[in-house]
Amino acid sequence: MSESVSFEVKGQVGWITLTRPKAMNALSRDMLEAMTARLHAWEADTNVRVLALTGTGPAFCAGADLKAAGAPQPGDRDLLDTIVEFFDLLRVYPKPVIAAVNGLALAGGLETVLCCDLVIAAESARFGDAHSNFGVFPGGGGAAVLPRKVPENVAKYMLFTGDSLPAQDMKAYGLVNEVVADAELQDRVQAIGNKLAEKSPLVLRRMKRVANESGDKSRADALRDELLELRNHQRSYDLAEGLRAFAEKRKPEFKGY
Repeated sequence: MSESVSFEVKGQVGWITLTRPKAMNALSRDMLEAMTARLHAWEADTNVRVLALTGTGPAFCAGADLKAAGAPQPGDRDLLDTIVEFFDLLRVYPKPVIAAVNGLALAGGLETVLCCDLVIAAESARFGDAHSNFGVFPGGGGAAVLPRKVPENVAKYMLFTGDSLPAQDMKAYGLVNEVVADAELQDRVQAIGNKLAEKSPLVLRRMKRVANESGDKSRADALRDELLELRNHQRSYDLAEGLRAFAEKRKPEFKGY
């Protein structure tokens, strides 16, 4: 396991914490491989129903650790291969993923946020693409996904200038769900995770897949996909259990004769 990332399960929420504060939690190959392995392990763990991703220190994540990347041998996997594998897995992960953004989310850090389903940010958090500041081209969604998450002119401003914007602005633009006091961030994310953990994992997984893919389809095709998923879900054990639980909650209290 990498010493630069820690893993902990609280209730049914699996926490991934980047622990390289002096390096602004920049992503190394060791960290990415450790997180990818843990994602696969938690995918099969029925006790882990929600993921939360956060950092330590002043940064959530400042992107890829290009200084430590080194030069791979011809044919070998490089840092880009490793980070793309991690991002691809995070985007389609069958369990809800919450970004708990504790500080600066820049370049690959912002792209990590773009892979998450929900984004809860501390008041001090800031978001920026930053690639243009170093003459580096984004490769994890900065140019391709950011304009789908925020207005196009806002995305271009972030891409072209390299400037970072405060959490409250990103909430107004639609990237961030909630902004909370710095000291309340982890408790708030844990509370949301606990709430999601009470839902049907099958329902959430199917909802996430349909929602993820709807943006690449016409409205008619997206509706057909949703209806097909509903037909499949109607045959599932989860639906029968959910309906029984709902009926139990709705039963009037018996007060006697």
